[in-house]
Amino acid sequence: MSNERLQGIFTPNLVPYDDNGGINESELRRYIDWLIAKGVHGLYPNGSTGEFTRFTSEERRRIVAIIADQTAARVPILAGAAEANVKETLAACEYYAGLGVRAVAIVAPFYYKLGPESIYAYFKEIGNNTPIDVTLYNIPMFASPIDVPTVQRLSEECERIVAIKDSSGDIPHMIRMIQAVRPNRPEFTFLTGWDAALMPMLISGCDGGTNATSGVVPELTRKLFDLTKAMQLDEARQVQYDLVTLFDTMIYSTEFPEGFRAAVNLRGFNMGRSRQPMSSNQQADLEMLSKTLQCMLAAHSFTDEPIGGCPILEGIDTGQVNDIVKSVVAELRQRGIL
Repeated sequence: MSNERLQGIFTPNLVPYDDNGGINESELRRYIDWLIAKGVHGLYPNGSTGEFTRFTSEERRRIVAIIADQTAARVPILAGAAEANVKETLAACEYYAGLGVRAVAIVAPFYYKLGPESIYAYFKEIGNNTPIDVTLYNIPMFASPIDVPTVQRLSEECERIVAIKDSSGDIPHMIRMIQAVRPNRPEFTFLTGWDAALMPMLISGCDGGTNATSGVVPELTRKLFDLTKAMQLDEARQVQYDLVTLFDTMIYSTEFPEGFRAAVNLRGFNMGRSRQPMSSNQQADLEMLSKTLQCMLAAHSFTDEPIGGCPILEGIDTGQVNDIVKSVVAELRQRGIL
């Protein structure tokens, strides 16, 4: 499995909590089996959706160990290995390599805002010393951004750096990265972490994504991936519309990732109470959000409607998604890529 190229939908794994706020191992194992049965291509523990900053380094290792054991090589694992400094990050890389995971994902340094040369030096040090393949993780809303020249430079200098996961949602940025890197590293993998643009990103040349909605509706994200790769774009567009509606509701209606945790509860899992304390107003808002999410999931027969039924849900303005898809296709055709 170590030689397989990263591609498809990797689910950013949420972690269920027990009554004491610890890792609910049995529920996590049940959740992993369910995701694999629903057709996800791979698993992605210790990402932003998985709240990696809210766990200790020992807990992060335990999470990956549990998932690796339960997965038993049925699907590849891309494990988040970001720690506070290069030394600890490399130690995590060594541990995850010993568990047999396919690759690690490492976010650019966070808290301190660093420039491109510092970002390059950080990943260069890791790339030269890692025992496992590395995926760069660009998430500019939370960490120092990784620009295109830096990605190109690292891809050409570090054989162990094999992919980038980009959560900016910036389609032109993704196209520029692909054009800069693929001529010299045709096997380099590009993953998108922004669910609302999954379809146009795949059309642009992405190999897949690490998409939080796949932890809630793995059926839809797998369907969208398959339809888009088959260039059945009219059908894929409709799935993307549904996914945008659900994604926007989960990510913008409450503190991230509480909307996703609430939705997974509705799929039949006990995610427990978050480690992030919530005010009484926030708890009330989350209860209201859960009812909205239940209605959205019930519309796809993923759960029952709440008591009292559901209002008629308004669809999103599909014109914006249509325009994005059309512009991407037109640009790719003009460049001779499609």
